[in-house]
Amino acid sequence: MAHAILPTATAAPIAGAGAPPTAEAWKAAFDAALSYDDFLARHATPDQRSRWDAFHARVTLTPAQTAVLGSFVRRMPVLVLAGAWCGDGVNQCPIFAHFAAAAPSLDLRFLDRDSRPDIAAHLKVCGGQRVPVAAFFSEDFSPVLFYGDRTLSAYRAAAKAQLGDSCASGAAPPPADQIAAVASDWLDQFERVHLILRLSARLRQIHGD
Repeated sequence: MAHAILPTATAAPIAGAGAPPTAEAWKAAFDAALSYDDFLARHATPDQRSRWDAFHARVTLTPAQTAVLGSFVRRMPVLVLAGAWCGDGVNQCPIFAHFAAAAPSLDLRFLDRDSRPDIAAHLKVCGGQRVPVAAFFSEDFSPVLFYGDRTLSAYRAAAKAQLGDSCASGAAPPPADQIAAVASDWLDQFERVHLILRLSARLRQIHGD
C-alpha cells in the first residue's frame, strides 16, 4: 500500500494495547475514532474527498439488503482502519456508510491507520499494514471478526487485471457490477457478525431474549 499523502500526528499509546489488546484498549481506540464524515473532514484532501463522495453516490443497496440491515438489533461496534488516500478505501468504505444508514444498531467508526500505530499493528493482513480493515466487536468490545483489505470479488478482479501490490489511486472507479459484488461480500460479513451476536448465549442472557 502507498503511504499517506499528508503526515499525521501520532497519539500517545493506548494502555492495554498489547498482544492482544484488551477489551478496554479496543474501546479506547473506538472512542478515539471518528464518524464517516468527521474522518474525511479531518484526514482527506479536497481531491480525496471528491473521490469518496463520487463513489458514495454510486453505491446502491437492494431492498433485500436494506431489509437485512434494518433487521439488526444488537449493537455492533465496527472500527474501520482506513486511509483517506487509499484507493481501496475509496472503493469500499463508502459502502459501510450506506450500511450504517440502513442499520441503526450498527456503530461505525473510522480510525486513520497512521495516527494509531499501536492499534494498527494488530490489524495487519498477511504481515502487511493494509487498509481498509474492519474490526467487529460485541457491545462490550470482545473481538468477533477482523476482515480486510479487499473482498473476494475485489481480489478476483485484481487478479484478472494482473494488478500489482501497490494501492490504487481510486481515480478509475470500478464498474457497477463490481461495486455490487463487493457490497454483497461485505454485507455477508456484517450479517454474519450480527448473527453471531444475536445468537450468543452470553448476550442473550444479558438482554433476556
